[in-house]
Amino acid sequence: MSGERHGMPHDDADAAELAKFDALAHRFWDPAGEFRPLHRLNPVRLRFVRERTSLAGARVLDVGCGGGLLAEALADAGAQVTAIDLAPSMIEVARLHALERGLDIDYRAESAAALAAARGEPFAVVTCMEMLEHVPDPRAFFTTFARLVRPGGDLFVSTINRNAKSFARAIVAAEYVLRLLPRGTHEYERFLRPSELVRMARDAGFTACDLAGIDYDPFSEACALTADPSVNYLAHFRRDGAAA
Repeated sequence: MSGERHGMPHDDADAAELAKFDALAHRFWDPAGEFRPLHRLNPVRLRFVRERTSLAGARVLDVGCGGGLLAEALADAGAQVTAIDLAPSMIEVARLHALERGLDIDYRAESAAALAAARGEPFAVVTCMEMLEHVPDPRAFFTTFARLVRPGGDLFVSTINRNAKSFARAIVAAEYVLRLLPRGTHEYERFLRPSELVRMARDAGFTACDLAGIDYDPFSEACALTADPSVNYLAHFRRDGAAA
């Protein structure tokens, strides 16, 4: 259950993955379209973030913002939001939708690596949702995250576990049986076990704080946080070091 993409470092950008989502950008805000699961999932993602950090007035970066679904929710919660993605059509859709709503969000067609290299002020909170399973080198992203999150700041990531259950649900059921997502959205080999994600984060200077599963009922389209991370899951990390 994914599809919101995604600001990859240029060296790690997968042209096929970018093209896949760029082509669907004009349908991003259709709640009954290809991104329908994300519209149902977004309140759960926001709740996970809001319950673990303060957003009011915080400088927040959304990496791989897609058409701006989470970025707008973060802005509505009072955050000062910068949002990046490498799919130009997605950024254009995001900018137009924010303009229609009167939201002040700094959207950029830029990679996370380029933003980190600019050595600007780090962010209090960084979010990266439904993206790491689409990139060739997720480990490199955590090195980049470490440059984007201030010491004591928070990083929130969502991705998909790698096991038989996740293959059956996230690929076979979601893409082929129920057709919730376009075929080819996911590649099983790119899914990440929580232990792998935690190890990458720790090696980059983050401490794991919390992990929660996401349950999605394709028939009622209800989403809920659970204690079972066997398929979709969210992770909260804190950047090592004293808070600024």
